[in-house]
Amino acid sequence: QVSCFKLNGCASPLHCLGLQCYGVFLQILTAGWDELECHRVFNFLWELSNLARKVQTVVSSKPGSARRLELRIRLFCRGVLLSPGSRRSDSAFWLTRILKPWPMVNQARLLYIIFGPVSSRDGHVVWQKMIEGPTDETSLKGLADAIKLLYGTEAREWTADDVISLVDELSVVPQEWLMENNARLLLLSGNSICFTFLASKAVNGRAVELARLMVFMVLVSTAQPLCPTFA
Repeated sequence: QVSCFKLNGCASPLHCLGLQCYGVFLQILTAGWDELECHRVFNFLWELSNLARKVQTVVSSKPGSARRLELRIRLFCRGVLLSPGSRRSDSAFWLTRILKPWPMVNQARLLYIIFGPVSSRDGHVVWQKMIEGPTDETSLKGLADAIKLLYGTEAREWTADDVISLVDELSVVPQEWLMENNARLLLLSGNSICFTFLASKAVNGRAVELARLMVFMVLVSTAQPLCPTFA
């Protein structure tokens, strides 16, 4: 019944520790539980917070048209389900539960809402960041870490093709990104994802796009060495 624990309950969500405390409590409570038990916990929280309807609203609306709801979903998912300090296997499980019920296009939108760049002033998601100009490592780190998590061995329900398709879909949220930002995200995501993504472009005959992307990866890694292979 504590208002902070509810998705729309806290009057000042950016300055409230309620959701973080809830997340730590949940992390301690479910430590050592098997996946079936944790799945039941997720379903309970999903229904209790009415998260399905709220996520449906933001992924089917124009980006930024429901800014407050986007922020609430981001804070709830990051604070409660993806609590900082969680084991990678736990984070992979909860993130999978959040994303998997939705089509790929909605998964990409939701991933951006949870891990994309936000305004330092009010915490709202900055949708035009990847479109209007080159961005920095800080703005992409959350997305890159999430991609690495889903690509890793802990996320057993995700294939390499699933993750590559998600990255591809992410690069047009809400519109096509600047190629430099695509390149920086890939480099931050690690060598394995870089090579798999480039190979996917080659196999599918997207030679011009592949060539442009490789040029930008070289330029980005030369200016700021993120990936030794391309430095």
